[in-house]
Amino acid sequence: MSKLILATKLTRENFAPFGDVIDTGGDNHYSINAGRCERYHDLARVEATGENARVLISLFKATPYEFPLKLGMVERHPYGSQAFIPLSARPFLVVVCHDTPDGPGEPHAFITQPGQGVNYPRNAWHGVLTPIGEPQEFVVVDRGGTEKNLEEFHFASPYEVRLS
Repeated sequence: MSKLILATKLTRENFAPFGDVIDTGGDNHYSINAGRCERYHDLARVEATGENARVLISLFKATPYEFPLKLGMVERHPYGSQAFIPLSARPFLVVVCHDTPDGPGEPHAFITQPGQGVNYPRNAWHGVLTPIGEPQEFVVVDRGGTEKNLEEFHFASPYEVRLS
């Protein structure tokens, strides 16, 4: 029997314990280019540590998952942050867990609002990229380097994530 997790609306406040929401909703913005462009500044902290560490910018093309989602695994990146910025106004599912002495705690699930992205800090347990309904493209900012930057955790029994 799966444990049920209900995904809720992503906000800066409810996601703050897990990372950064990347959107234009904050106060840190100003005009540039003679007033023809608004810069939304310093929206997430990019982390890249370890040997030969560097920041990578990639494009991902992701396929949607079926819901309810059977969540059997989460992952984290010990040497760098990972940001997902959608290239469309489509929502996607964000799953995160607090870190505990025994590994990831119970998952929390959020549904992004149009145009929102997220940034996971180093060592933050999170689900894989999960578009809702249609294929979706993302800009991904993460870390490259010598060390393996991926740790996976498989739950003893899966969780069932439903959209609210």
